[in-house]
Amino acid sequence: MKVFYSDTFVLPLPEGHRFPMVKYSMLRERVEAEGITGPGELRLPEAVTDREITRSHDPGYLRRVADGTISEKELRRIGFPWSELAVERSRRASGGTLGACRAALEDGLAANLAGGTHHALTDRGEGYCIFNDSPIAARALQAEKLVERVVVLDTDVHQGNGTAEILSGDPSVFTFSIHGEKNFPFNKERSDLDVELPDGADDTAYLGALEQGLERAFEGSGAGRPGGASLAIFLAGADPFEGDRLGRLAVTKEGLAERDRLVLEGCRERGLPVAVTMAGGYAREVEHTVDIHLGTIRRAAAMQKKEKGIVHG
Repeated sequence: MKVFYSDTFVLPLPEGHRFPMVKYSMLRERVEAEGITGPGELRLPEAVTDREITRSHDPGYLRRVADGTISEKELRRIGFPWSELAVERSRRASGGTLGACRAALEDGLAANLAGGTHHALTDRGEGYCIFNDSPIAARALQAEKLVERVVVLDTDVHQGNGTAEILSGDPSVFTFSIHGEKNFPFNKERSDLDVELPDGADDTAYLGALEQGLERAFEGSGAGRPGGASLAIFLAGADPFEGDRLGRLAVTKEGLAERDRLVLEGCRERGLPVAVTMAGGYAREVEHTVDIHLGTIRRAAAMQKKEKGIVHG
């Protein structure tokens, strides 16, 4: 399975910053150590271009980000200091999702070890998100005539408000978000389908709501039917985890593994290629976040091998 990484573009953060930047390199190292990818399948993505970005973001916002004239107020909303490396890393992370989408169309499944930056809106960044990779990738593929319709399956614990706002009124991309009702962002946008969960929701509550939500998302997007969605972008956030500092839910690692199964098998049953992105994860011990992300990658890779009839002794 092709897997894209961008952790070599390190976003420099001040000492004590709460964003777990190290999770990306840790995840890549574990993917390599387990031999999940074949020769040449672990790939550094191309950076997305200005044209690709401005199909989803305001050109003035892109210009302020690119040349460093973005205001301190805007940076506080994002949560990261400005640097040329931050800009390049954001371009590459979105490029990883675009690369994973292209690979998924060829192979059925692919992944980006970053991405899921779903809080970036048309004209501003927010919540550790500078550019929003899902609409950037979807619209690039549409411009290249590779797909007509896409479904975004966002299971990060925080609503994909930026994705919803950018794609509002666009019937070619169906947006589904299952998230904490009272969690960030506190002023939510309207996705095509939002499923809101109370604080403390456990495996049973979470998985029951997810299963129903997925059925509605597949139905609403026309997945598996002529003229319906022909690609899924799956944001596999690790932050519904019970040990997440920002999650406020009580989902176990086993529950998140079942989430991955429900999403990936639901897509497989409808013949829907899937590009997987990592989205958020803020466990008190970063190893737990990495474990959850790795489990998602493992399951996707195993499913792809099974689909292709690849058996290893």
